[in-house]
Amino acid sequence: MSDLLLFGGTTEGRTLAEFCAARSIPADVCVTTGYGAALLPQGVTVHTGKLTAPEMQALMQRLGSRLVIDATHPYAQEATRSIRTAAAAAGIPYLRLLRESVPVTGVTVPDMPSLIARLNSSEGIVLSTLGSKSLPHLTQVRGFRDRLYLRLLPAESVRTQCEALGYPASHILWGKGPFTEAENIAHIRLTAAELLVTKESGTAGGYPEKAAAARQCGISLLTLLRAPETGSTLQEIEQMLLERSQL
Repeated sequence: MSDLLLFGGTTEGRTLAEFCAARSIPADVCVTTGYGAALLPQGVTVHTGKLTAPEMQALMQRLGSRLVIDATHPYAQEATRSIRTAAAAAGIPYLRLLRESVPVTGVTVPDMPSLIARLNSSEGIVLSTLGSKSLPHLTQVRGFRDRLYLRLLPAESVRTQCEALGYPASHILWGKGPFTEAENIAHIRLTAAELLVTKESGTAGGYPEKAAAARQCGISLLTLLRAPETGSTLQEIEQMLLERSQL
């Protein structure tokens, strides 16, 4: 138990947990999956499972948290809203860890409806690297069973969801990223994709390698932009934790 509660699930969240463990800064870390928990270092207390905002608030109060850090994925907007709401209700300071941006190339869209509309106005095979949260939305793509290939993190719950939504097993590539440029090129060629769809996931999410692979293969790149956020960088939060630990 500690007065620092970190919501992780990203490369930055794992890095911050490792930072705390290496410097003997007590921290409780929340992740939603067993896979995420397995990546965390010894020296932090891990809590696994998806929580609602009231459950988050109850956990904060039970742990006696005095600082909450949100290092969830930049596209996990629902999780961020819940964490911020819970921290405010518990009267606990909240910090948002921002993933650094990288230059975006190709065509961009601001939201999922715009992305679906763009795909429905185009032809050809599409390779989606948007992740499992996009699966229900992508069924709105015209001819999705034939046109779409999906690259997803292997998890039984995701396999079940794909089957329930009608995605052909032959159109799914299972793998754990981030992927190299060469691996992205191999996946593009394997699927004969003419369009690569991705998020602006930064360096940590392998965006530069995906953009380079699309360019190398001569195919189009369609990027779903992040919602604007305010917060602190990993380095800023690490410095703050160091100063806080010395008080």
